[in-house]
Amino acid sequence: MFLNKNFIGKFFRSNSYFFFFAITVFISSCFLVAEELDSFLGPRVNKNTLWVGNQIVSSSISILVMAGHADSQDIPGEGTSGEAVALKGLSPMDPSMSDELFWNLKVRDNVVKVGKIKGLNINAYDPKKRTIIDENDSKTNWSIGSVHAAQGGYVLEIHFDSYGRDGLGSGLIPPLSRRLNNIDESLAQSFGRYPLFFRGGLGAPRREIRILEVGKLEGNLETSLRDQKMRQMTLDRITNKIVDAILRGITKQDNFNQMLQEGDIFLPNFYQ
Repeated sequence: MFLNKNFIGKFFRSNSYFFFFAITVFISSCFLVAEELDSFLGPRVNKNTLWVGNQIVSSSISILVMAGHADSQDIPGEGTSGEAVALKGLSPMDPSMSDELFWNLKVRDNVVKVGKIKGLNINAYDPKKRTIIDENDSKTNWSIGSVHAAQGGYVLEIHFDSYGRDGLGSGLIPPLSRRLNNIDESLAQSFGRYPLFFRGGLGAPRREIRILEVGKLEGNLETSLRDQKMRQMTLDRITNKIVDAILRGITKQDNFNQMLQEGDIFLPNFYQ
């Protein structure tokens, strides 16, 4: 049985808006995929997760930014050495620390500097001592961060993820908390969203400290950081992405999804 040519023409004309919409969505999807793959931060984390940050925060909230692994050098899990050192044989940026810590410190300081300029109540913490064996020592990131969080502050620890298969990509690892807020949501929308109980619950999130994985320390991102001509521009791009996300969270400029999703088993009080 063959379809009449007049019927086919009439069908396409009567459904032209549908086909236009379908083609538009398809093309847009292609561009979105390309944009994701071409991002200067590299891949985002790709893990199933259902949390939403929706608690409103004060514009004057005290924000504390820390460099991940600043107190754990020469201790297992001190931070990734990066692709350049581990696989390409290049010299570390600073022989006294992992390359990850070197860049964590750079980003931390730049975020605080730019954040202050843009009106945030933001400060940095540095334990100074690079190897503290006792994780409960009063000078560790975890100790200082947990105290700041308990006093109502927002604590963010900067990290770069591992290169290759060991790394998952950029994204926010949220605290184990019922008070996930609009800053958490904004950072997750900007960088990616790790599961709430990632790896069973890491030490920092258990202490109300957010972990921001900026990106995997490899490829174009690491190359741009190591290139002296591109370094500051790259740090500024990372910094502005972080600071602007924090500002969006505080001012709630984004239309965050506040609705309970079908099949979502998350705690109801995470939603307004």
